[in-house]
Amino acid sequence: MTKSAIDVQTLYEAGAHFGYSRARRHPSASSYLFGTKDHTDIFDLEETGKRIEAATAFLASLAGSGKQVLFVSGKEEAGDIVKSAALSAGMPYVVGRWIGGTLTNFKNIRKRVERMQKLMAERESGELEKYTKRERLLIDREIDELTIRFGGLAGMPELPGALFIVDTRHEDTAVREANQLHIPVIGLASSDCDFSLIQFPIPANDTSVKSVRIICDAISESCVRGHADAHRAKGNSQGDVKNAGSAA
Repeated sequence: MTKSAIDVQTLYEAGAHFGYSRARRHPSASSYLFGTKDHTDIFDLEETGKRIEAATAFLASLAGSGKQVLFVSGKEEAGDIVKSAALSAGMPYVVGRWIGGTLTNFKNIRKRVERMQKLMAERESGELEKYTKRERLLIDREIDELTIRFGGLAGMPELPGALFIVDTRHEDTAVREANQLHIPVIGLASSDCDFSLIQFPIPANDTSVKSVRIICDAISESCVRGHADAHRAKGNSQGDVKNAGSAA
């Protein structure tokens, strides 16, 4: 088991085993279910644990290679958790409404991010003082709007190596864009989601705050671990080269 794997008891206590009603079940979710209780689908947490292990191992390797993971959630109850997890891992994020074309029209999205960064830099340096009070007010409003939409993408100069999405059904546009560009999706998905669109599915409750938090933390920790392992390996490699040179 990897360090970011979560044991079944912890998942159970977080309510990760609860899916939606059987009537809302997507056919692709069936293989991840243990059964149904009181008309509610119940996930097989042994399988969920295996999927978390696979996802975190992949992300650790991805982060170790220097690639970024874009954290995504438009659900109000998950937004703060996803943002916090992304910041802890030093990764970009989108919380709130997904802007269509964020991936497929990334060049233009990046222009909006650069506009935001330029205005913020000018405000911090005092360059905006040359404008009238009304003009500065309008610029401040523009900065606020751009920050809400694109603030989490400021540190993402190119397309990410993968997306981590909470509730892939809710974020279907992000999933489609990622699939179109062959960017892997790691998805925390409940029983109403289409698992065929997710390369690394994590079948579990995607609404419970406890469930979302423990899985987001595991994803974040795997990214941090990947960076640390790569840095340590680089340091060891440089040390070996130095020692070889001294011996020569």
